[in-house]
Amino acid sequence: MSGAGLERFLVVDDETFMRSMIKRVLGALDYQNVQTAAHGREALEILDGGEIADVVLCDLNMPEMDGVEFLRHLAGRQFRGAIILVSGEDRRILMTAESLARVHELNVLGSISKPVTPEAIKVLLNGYAPAEAVPRRRAAPEFGIDDVRAALEANQFEPFFQPKVSTADRSVQGAEVLARWRHPEHGLVPPGLFIPLAEREGLIAPMTDQIFAKAMKAGSSWAMEGRKLKLSVNVSVDMLTDLAIAERLYRGAEEAGFDPANLMVEVTESRLMQDLASTLETLVRLRLRGIGLSIDDFGTGYSSMEQLKRVPFVELKIDRAFVFGAHKDADARAILESSVDLARRLELVTVAEGVEDEDDWNQVAAAGCEQVQGYYIARPMAADEFGDWLETYEDG
Repeated sequence: MSGAGLERFLVVDDETFMRSMIKRVLGALDYQNVQTAAHGREALEILDGGEIADVVLCDLNMPEMDGVEFLRHLAGRQFRGAIILVSGEDRRILMTAESLARVHELNVLGSISKPVTPEAIKVLLNGYAPAEAVPRRRAAPEFGIDDVRAALEANQFEPFFQPKVSTADRSVQGAEVLARWRHPEHGLVPPGLFIPLAEREGLIAPMTDQIFAKAMKAGSSWAMEGRKLKLSVNVSVDMLTDLAIAERLYRGAEEAGFDPANLMVEVTESRLMQDLASTLETLVRLRLRGIGLSIDDFGTGYSSMEQLKRVPFVELKIDRAFVFGAHKDADARAILESSVDLARRLELVTVAEGVEDEDDWNQVAAAGCEQVQGYYIARPMAADEFGDWLETYEDG
């Protein structure tokens, strides 16, 4: 049951009236075990003295020790209770503090702007789950460059496919090709554990080639079945200085039997382009060969409006940071809507990443976004699973 297991509360606020009022609100909700503290230092003394709190309701602007420093100390003590931030500060300050608490890996239920109401507290408490109920992640294996080289030689890197669906009629327009490593001992390894290493050690090009060849083969087989899907492949900015890559991708698609016109190259700029002239030459060559260009994770890293101006993109992918939960986050919603409007003016197709529930879908559709991608539709899948998923999806 939502909110089950809640017994002990700690209210941290420098205003006597506010502490008393929140205590009364919790009492009205049938929570009687409530302690109070006037600032973060006093709250830490209570916790360090052996008291346990299932939920801490904490103000931000306090003397002695403010709420921001208090959060840092809670993280240092590996506090396992839940946290609700309560403040009269500007809403954006409150949202940033909430983000900070999550960066500290604290169990944050949410935030409330003063004045506090019983309804606001009740809604957040209904979302309570004890930290112990959250499965602990296994320690991620560590890989070295020799492991990556061995995986390349063993042909262990493969494409996974995540569908991109039209908001107009929910039809499948294509899929993004995502890198996975099928390790014989560790199973399926996510890209975050090997892509940065491959980029740093100069192995990203052969890895991309291996994944690309398999993706083109899969795309060709689906085309022969009558499914002409657009496939989007991620290309590291490091590879774009290779003046031969445009021709290599074009020929690789053709030789696999996949129409290059249905190929999209996604460019994610996690760092600034080093050789701008060579990079722009490659991007123009890709477009001259009919291959589309997509600016990925728009609004983050170096994927900026400056790049939109100088690169012939045909698609703009809005980062999940401005999509997931945008229906309840006014700032994210404003960025989402502005990005869609900008793309429309530049005649670019818009794709919203990170759509995870119906609320996200409704929000991006209302904003005018043309395609969506995310767990609400489907998780990334291996080629055979994706083929089966397509049949099931098309059958309704």
